[in-house]
Amino acid sequence: MAAKYRVGVIGHTGRGNYGHGLDTVWLSLPETQIVGVADADEAGRGKAVQRLSAPHAFSDYRELFDKTRPHIVSIGPRWLDQHRDIVVAAAERGIHIYLEKPLCRTLKEADQMVAVCTKHNAKLALACQTRYSPLVQVIRDLIHDGAIGKVLEFRGRGKEDRRGGGEDLWVLGTHILNLMNTFGGDPRWCFATVRQDGVPVGRQHVKPGNEEIGLLAGDEICATYGLDDGITGYFGSHRNVAGNPRRFALQILGSKGIIELTTGYLPDAVLLADSSWSPGRSGKSWARISSNGVGKEETIKDPKHNLGNIAACRDLIDAIEQDRDPECSIYEGRMIVEMIAGVFESHRQQSPVGLPLKTRENPLGLL
Repeated sequence: MAAKYRVGVIGHTGRGNYGHGLDTVWLSLPETQIVGVADADEAGRGKAVQRLSAPHAFSDYRELFDKTRPHIVSIGPRWLDQHRDIVVAAAERGIHIYLEKPLCRTLKEADQMVAVCTKHNAKLALACQTRYSPLVQVIRDLIHDGAIGKVLEFRGRGKEDRRGGGEDLWVLGTHILNLMNTFGGDPRWCFATVRQDGVPVGRQHVKPGNEEIGLLAGDEICATYGLDDGITGYFGSHRNVAGNPRRFALQILGSKGIIELTTGYLPDAVLLADSSWSPGRSGKSWARISSNGVGKEETIKDPKHNLGNIAACRDLIDAIEQDRDPECSIYEGRMIVEMIAGVFESHRQQSPVGLPLKTRENPLGLL
């Protein structure tokens, strides 16, 4: 156990920046000390130094590693093209990692990241903040105690804004698929269709995605997963049909009712104890779920929307000290990529595909 954990911060201004607070979170953790920042953009690097009171700054993250020797590195850029290289360089030096989601662009990259982190026992925590919410355990307990009976299926949707379809699946679907995996177990198969402008996606629709996601296609996604215990999971996204309030959430449907939750450290979560799933017919109403239970007031406050990052980083430190996997580990990160790639591979083969996939490349490149 370190007296104070030395933390390096990596951003890339103009190419994913510093993620969703992955830089400033360390200022709220007295058990850590920021020892340096790396950013290839000179102006952005200067602002980060001021923002973080960083004593050292570098244009190359490898210099940050070798000259400041951090225990932990926070990899903030949302763009995915550098995730694999930075994670490998950090893990090879025995540095633990807090990483913006999604994990990486392909299953091949994910396998490489898993291999090097495992070899050097480098812990990697993915910044899926909902996974660190106290409501996750409350909902697990409700399911275990039979509050909604036997779980039958999961239904999730993206934000369905201008990114709807393939980009939504990658950027926002990451959260929903991770929650589906958390509550429903590992997926065994995927059956999906991907459409663009009303027709099935073909090679002519494939192009580089935004924010260096990699090859991308589709403005409409319909995906079904076979999860553990025979439970079915569904994810859908259509471009430019967002609801108000948003449908961006996961529903857990059981024989006696429904639990619905959004995302974030304190997500909106509700319970409907209604076997018909139709409050209009049954006359029953939704009850709010808080960290204290069903129908109880939420006593946790998060005015700066930073508690999720704080909880994730504290869990990472605990994982280092206890030599265990973080709550949202590199293995869960790879499973998210597996579920996303499964959508495009199933569409390519026009049939259900088993998970894990045999192909580890981007399936859209094989169309």
